[in-house]
Amino acid sequence: MTGSSDAQRKSFLVIGAGIAGLATAVALQRGGHTVRVLEERQDTALGAGISIWPNALAALDEIGLGDPVREAGGRITAGALRWHDGTWLRRPSAQRMITALGEPLVVIQRRTLRDILVGGLAEGTVSHGVAVTAVERAGSGAAVRTADGTRLSADAVIGADGVNSVVARHLNGPMAARYVGYTAWRGVADVTLDPDLAGETLGAGTEVGHVPLGSDRTYWFATQRLPEGHRCPGGELAYLRAKFAGWADPVPAVLAATAEDAVLRNDLYDRAPARTWAAGPVVLVGDAAHPMRPHLGQGGCQGVEDAAILAHLVGDGRSDLAAAFARYAAFRRPRLRRLVWESRTVGRVVNLRPALLSAAASRATVLVPEAVLTRHLAGIAAGSAFRLPPG
Repeated sequence: MTGSSDAQRKSFLVIGAGIAGLATAVALQRGGHTVRVLEERQDTALGAGISIWPNALAALDEIGLGDPVREAGGRITAGALRWHDGTWLRRPSAQRMITALGEPLVVIQRRTLRDILVGGLAEGTVSHGVAVTAVERAGSGAAVRTADGTRLSADAVIGADGVNSVVARHLNGPMAARYVGYTAWRGVADVTLDPDLAGETLGAGTEVGHVPLGSDRTYWFATQRLPEGHRCPGGELAYLRAKFAGWADPVPAVLAATAEDAVLRNDLYDRAPARTWAAGPVVLVGDAAHPMRPHLGQGGCQGVEDAAILAHLVGDGRSDLAAAFARYAAFRRPRLRRLVWESRTVGRVVNLRPALLSAAASRATVLVPEAVLTRHLAGIAAGSAFRLPPG
């Protein structure tokens, strides 16, 4: 990616400083453009950890940040799947990930990833505590209005403001998020995980993931169907320790090594993908365009892919911004349509009711040949699955 001439240099307002927004800002600044990121929250690093699959590492390479992310995270070279009693459902070889994906996936703390992305930006690019309330056309460009009445304009506005995106509503009208029926806990444990056990442990209507976060810590998550807004009277961690006490290790050991203040709980919400991703000088990236349930580990990864591809099309000199945005939307839709559907389907299977149906469906995955799963995984998350549009 090369810098733009003065005639080609454009100005962008990126709304949202999550992974997709920051990556988009890095990619565009690296192309020589002027970027300002507006973020309503003061802290965008909420969340314990995140998996960066090789497709996203390839996209990060495109914007110059792949190696810093690799160096800062833990590597996973397998992907175990077990039943809660310790029975193996899948026990792939230690090198399966490398063989299928081209390199290990990286697990990194969200705060560390945020710091790497922000470190790739010019100082002062990100403004926190700025709530965007409206988007409008401004001559040949676009503008936003903020909660304090300020009007800011640029050549283009990029919506990276998540499931409840103001920019997506500007392009699509009302878009209601809905509770998907289950909640998720996430945390970091001060314990070393046996690399052979990196992966997931399943039960009827629930799952627990556990992956190394460096050499002496473990990132974990758990999901369970519960009423929206439910809270555990004795505390979230105490509830999880009791619920999973009879499960095979590493689940009880990981929870025992987790501090109460290291646990996050979030009800999971979904929203239909935006019908319109781009119109004129306004475009969507990340969850604003295509919210995705967490079961494929691709939500943030696809936001990074969006960033690299959008910046590539803006910088190729073949079209104006509106045309580049339209090309981006047309190129990305087929891949994202499939991934959004698959992540939703996996979530529904894991959380089937009654729970016995979930158990039967989850255990039935052992019947799928390993070679078939490996090819499918490569199509989603291998480094080669990230592709720039043809020249």
